[in-house]
Amino acid sequence: MSNLLSQRDAPSPAADEALSRRPSTPERPSLADHLPPPGSDPDEVLSRFLDWVGEIGFELYPAQEEAILHLFEDRHVILSTPTGSGKSLVALALHFKALSEGKSCFYTSPIKALASEKFFSLCDDLGAERVGMLTGDASINPMAPIVCCTAEVLSNMALRHGADLEAPYVVMDEFHYYADPERGVAWQVPLVVLPRTRFLLMSATLGDMTKIADHLEERTGVEPARVPEEGEAVERPVPLDWDYRETSLHETVESLAEAGKAPIYVVNFTRRECAERAQALTSMPLTDRDEKQAIAEAVGDFRFDSPYGKEFRRFISFGIGVHHAGLLPKYRLLVEQLSQQGLLKVICGTDTLGVGVNIPIRTVLFTRLSKFDGQKVGILTVRDFQ
Repeated sequence: MSNLLSQRDAPSPAADEALSRRPSTPERPSLADHLPPPGSDPDEVLSRFLDWVGEIGFELYPAQEEAILHLFEDRHVILSTPTGSGKSLVALALHFKALSEGKSCFYTSPIKALASEKFFSLCDDLGAERVGMLTGDASINPMAPIVCCTAEVLSNMALRHGADLEAPYVVMDEFHYYADPERGVAWQVPLVVLPRTRFLLMSATLGDMTKIADHLEERTGVEPARVPEEGEAVERPVPLDWDYRETSLHETVESLAEAGKAPIYVVNFTRRECAERAQALTSMPLTDRDEKQAIAEAVGDFRFDSPYGKEFRRFISFGIGVHHAGLLPKYRLLVEQLSQQGLLKVICGTDTLGVGVNIPIRTVLFTRLSKFDGQKVGILTVRDFQ
């Protein structure tokens, strides 16, 4: 095999259970503690946000700084910097701005897994009482000022309420989905229906945005800022190299692990393939006794109490994670947490990796370069591959 490197719903009990069982995450200074008194001017709000950035040990990239300044000037921002360049921090600045002004802000994503991840992350930074989540099957704190949701949820709300929808600020992540022939309408509707909203449109794989920017300016009367500006090159913070191999999957994974290239994200295109791939890799000695013990201690008394839990736990014990949108949120969060602690050698997932799921990895391993797009099996597009 070749390998290449309206009204918001009431909270649901299942969602509340997922929140209560969420794995703990390392603490960092709370951004909520930096919220200014009501009525503070924009300079004071920006200063407080930048103070927090310094406290957590970050130094803004020039593109981040430029985008944040444009947001605080009350402009739309089209942010198309490469993966790993900190677009999430720019979005966090807009959430902070909204809270400081006593306004609401929506964060939209293409998949529930990413909306869930951002929800938990924002709970850490802004306080759980200020953050809600709305997806097709989960509702947590839906009247909060900051709401994480799938793009279709915001689109339906915009169609229901029109320009009366209270959505002063909207972050649209993975905005390249605008071009998707089946789902793109969910990214298009808010731009058409919400003329008083300020938008932050983000993606690492945007094409020519001229027409969309012109339309947005026409609808809202506010010129969007482009970061980077058209034709301006931005260096990728995390360099990439490429390799093509004709060895079997097991040989490839083994050689990568021995070369210190783990964690390895093995890309599959169906959820069934994820589980089958994880099962096949359990025959490999990916972890030693000490590493298995560290995994067991990190998992602790985590409850694997669903029908799939026993199998999922066995994969974890071998240093192998499974990650896709079909998993219970608590299982996805556990994989993300263990990955961030460097305890997993391999993560078998779908291409949801490409929509911003926060899993630190060293190597992406494609088992094939074609997938079923709903109508036929075809070679991955350049955008899909990127």
